[in-house]
Amino acid sequence: MYTFFSGLRFLASILNITRATRFVPNLHFYVRLAKPFAGNRWVALFAVFAFSCATKPDHQKASLVIYNANVYTIDSMKPKAEAIVVDGDRIVYVGSTDSAKAWIGDSTKAIDAGGKLVTPGWIEGHGHIHGMGASLINLNLMKAKNWDEIVAMVAEAVKKAKPGDWIIGRGWHQEKWVPAPAKNHLGYPYHEELDKVSPANPVLLTHASGHSSYLNGMALQLAGITEKTPNPTGGDIVKDPQGKIVGVLEERAQGLVYAPYTQWLEQRPEAERKAEWAKSIYLAEQECLRNGITSFVDAGSSFEQVAWMKELADQGKMGIRHYVMVRSGIDALQKNASVFPIQDAGNHHLTVRSIKVSLDGALGSYGAWLLEPYTDRKGFYGQNTFSIPELKQIAAFAWQKELQLCVHAIGDRANRETIDIFAEQIKQDKSKDHRWRIEHAQHMNPADIPRFKDWSIIASMQGIHCTSDAPFVPKRLGDKRAAEGAYMWRAFMNAGVLVNNGTDVPVEDIDPFANFYASVTRKGKDGTAFYPDQKMTREEALYSYTLANAIAAFEDKDKGSITPGKLADIVIFSQDLMTVPEEKIAETTVAMTMVGGKVVYEK
Repeated sequence: MYTFFSGLRFLASILNITRATRFVPNLHFYVRLAKPFAGNRWVALFAVFAFSCATKPDHQKASLVIYNANVYTIDSMKPKAEAIVVDGDRIVYVGSTDSAKAWIGDSTKAIDAGGKLVTPGWIEGHGHIHGMGASLINLNLMKAKNWDEIVAMVAEAVKKAKPGDWIIGRGWHQEKWVPAPAKNHLGYPYHEELDKVSPANPVLLTHASGHSSYLNGMALQLAGITEKTPNPTGGDIVKDPQGKIVGVLEERAQGLVYAPYTQWLEQRPEAERKAEWAKSIYLAEQECLRNGITSFVDAGSSFEQVAWMKELADQGKMGIRHYVMVRSGIDALQKNASVFPIQDAGNHHLTVRSIKVSLDGALGSYGAWLLEPYTDRKGFYGQNTFSIPELKQIAAFAWQKELQLCVHAIGDRANRETIDIFAEQIKQDKSKDHRWRIEHAQHMNPADIPRFKDWSIIASMQGIHCTSDAPFVPKRLGDKRAAEGAYMWRAFMNAGVLVNNGTDVPVEDIDPFANFYASVTRKGKDGTAFYPDQKMTREEALYSYTLANAIAAFEDKDKGSITPGKLADIVIFSQDLMTVPEEKIAETTVAMTMVGGKVVYEK
């Protein structure tokens, strides 16, 4: 129980809160309660004295008690515990089962965890919530084993569609097909087979990475693409050596098809489109909750999507918490500057304070911008997909408006250019808490890794990309570049760089256990480890999925650890991820997910 001396310690904490919390258990909670009085030290002392001198807690206010648990708190002050007490949507106590049971009253929901692992709610550190939702409504090609399966899926979709309707899908990856198409260029089959099954419906199938698209003949025709159409800057209409169109548009060439597709889409009433979008968001959120994901960092929404999300948040219709990056050019950013920031709308369910820019593409679709050419595409360096001068303008805008800037950079050239641009702004005030991020940071020149630390840049990485891409990385980069610069988690952490984690869903599946396994083993499906000296420990992987993601989104005061005063976003797992044999990690499931102290998923 708290004593009078706890009150004295709190008074001292007004001068040095960090130091005081080292000695007073659960002081975080009492600090939050006394914050409104902090301007008057005597009133603050009286407020804390009132709480600290209570002989026992007010048990009726404990809305939730979880006990008999194996709690990994991710709080360095108290790494392990047996129980958690929640009042409303906040944690008020973390400690022993015996002490927690004293909080149980007639209206308390008491959960016996049965010794199971309990952690903070997991945070998807980089994903695409709109793309994830769309993949749950449209064709999901992620698990298609080969091109024949994809053609068959399109044929089935055509049977249900009206003539002229677009057939939309996402998730194919030519490097993962077994067998490879008999007739192909760069692994891409020609579009004729799609033409046979969909002669009256345009087909648009996006690569798993989102950085290339497959079109059938009708879609190519509607887009006005012929063998004479020039490549746009930062994009490629893939043609074979004879100049024949394959059907794939890489990177910014995808923009050529957006006009006819958008024209068809906008023929539908806005209310209908909005309702379908809301359904897709709901489905995506439910999938997150089934996987223990209580917060989601969206890496690229439009201003229209932000407005729609704000409506959902204000109406209390969001099932998880969202942190959103706006993806837009400088003109639209300046025009809509008043939108920023949206902070904790809908009771901490929506925050918008970040900008997203993609400077290059993906390695699988030859879009990563490299310092040296691709090993398997002679003389080709990848794609610079965004104007360097415009990115500099956006960086200046973000710095001035105190917004977070997040730049997609996969290739070593893209990473170097991004660091240079970040440094131009950060050097104005290196003490500023900017938390600017490079999204993916997949392929580095070793000389650039220390520069992340020099400029306090976050390496926002995705563990599953390593093992998913491993089969083709040496083909693209060669063994030397792959060994020295591909997915350098350990090198970043050893350099003191914050590395957070995620899946980049729908590029990969939302499954956090497959991602956790990839992070701690770097093993692919065949059991081969991809440069295992760069793997994380289990503790590091858990941190990267919780508190690191909260820090990377300015939300560590409310999320990321089981600490009194923080939001009660909590997950109970089927087994102990921290101790089971590594081959059993991916078999883990979520037993229960709680958001704000309420059970929102139970297996």
